[in-house]
Amino acid sequence: MLAAATFVLLAVGCRQDMHVQPRYNPYDAATAFDDGRSARLPVPGTIARGQLHLDTLLYTGKVDGKDAELFPFTITRADLERGRERFNIYCSPCHDVTGSGRGMIVLRGFPQPPSFHIDRLRQAPPGHFFDVMTNGLGVMYSYSSRVSPEDRWRIAAYIRALQLSQQATVADLPPAEQKKLQTETPQ
Repeated sequence: MLAAATFVLLAVGCRQDMHVQPRYNPYDAATAFDDGRSARLPVPGTIARGQLHLDTLLYTGKVDGKDAELFPFTITRADLERGRERFNIYCSPCHDVTGSGRGMIVLRGFPQPPSFHIDRLRQAPPGHFFDVMTNGLGVMYSYSSRVSPEDRWRIAAYIRALQLSQQATVADLPPAEQKKLQTETPQ
């Protein structure tokens, strides 16, 4: 009985099929290839999974080399809410929550960025904001490694909403809302 148990344990321990396969460790020398390396270079033109960026507008913010006047996807209320959330995380420390350029970092001595409410930036296309977030400008560094392209577009849409909120008039409201304002009595 003891001999049979020993034989079974040894037989299980000696099983080699698919447990120990012939392979190269990284940087091992290899005689199978003329250059003597076991690690192979990628085939020219290889693109890593998830890195194929065919949509130029989405990934560069440009159309024919100029800042895009349009968004690469339809902006929904959920996109604006996500843009507000991302803006408050990444942008408000310098630009503040209203986009005036007087965030906490500025109050502590960092150079003040321009307000989003100046004419030059109110007239700037959404692609401009995307490009600045992607590549940086002046003392602002690139956020491309921190914020996905889709979220950069959502932030650009939220910036546009901030700009509209500071310039809105009663005439900009839908007729039903204008009527409500006219019929309400001031308190």
